[in-house]
Amino acid sequence: MAGSEFIVGVISDTHGKLRPQAVEALRGSQYIIHAGDVGAPEILTSLRQIAPVSAVQGNIDVGLGPWADALPITDVVELAGTSFYVLHVLCALDLKPGVAGFSAVISGHTHKPEYEFREGVLYFNPGSAGPRRFRLPVSVGRIVVRDGELFPEVVILEE
Repeated sequence: MAGSEFIVGVISDTHGKLRPQAVEALRGSQYIIHAGDVGAPEILTSLRQIAPVSAVQGNIDVGLGPWADALPITDVVELAGTSFYVLHVLCALDLKPGVAGFSAVISGHTHKPEYEFREGVLYFNPGSAGPRRFRLPVSVGRIVVRDGELFPEVVILEE
């Protein structure tokens, strides 16, 4: 019999725009991680109507006011016995996640949704949920934590 599941919604690069499709895709999440470039405080307020939220500061959030200045550059989120390291720009990662005890690294910035496991650590970028950039899809992510194992999924949003 399968153990309990914990659903983590992952969103990034909203740039001040929260699409109804993103809200719908994140429904059912028990926690939401925003990996930066929030763009407006209303984004976090809206996401908190779905589930508790942690967010980090992205490059476009700099100088947007006290709400954005209060966002950390990196964050550690402990959920369902799993430790997530969150930052906006993956190349700014200055630690070895596996050695530090992290199960996943959540990032944004590139607008390209992707994930992979490296040395037992999930590297997850949900892509951009805000205004379309380049020819990349508009997307969010979901990570199901089940019995200590991570099951990632990118959710492409219909426009």
